[in-house]
Amino acid sequence: MIRPLRDQIIIKRTLADTKSVGGIILTQQAKDLPTQGEVVACGNGIMEGGERQPLDVQVGDTVLFPQFAGSDISVEGEVHVIMRDTDVLAVVE
Repeated sequence: MIRPLRDQIIIKRTLADTKSVGGIILTQQAKDLPTQGEVVACGNGIMEGGERQPLDVQVGDTVLFPQFAGSDISVEGEVHVIMRDTDVLAVVE
């Protein structure tokens, strides 16, 4: 597994819907990138004023993020997203 640095997190996107709300089966091109996923790895936080600031998210959290946030990376053959914790919009509880 990859260990992100500082305030970076790695997110495994949830699967994209294969059907629209109306029941139409979507092609690969028509699917939107999922904007929800599970945090699978976190950095240690950034140093501010001589103290390490903890991240707002933890491994295992389900989070919402902008569609084109972060960068896609390959982790153990699967595509994940790496981004700053400040790019996360919300934690789903």
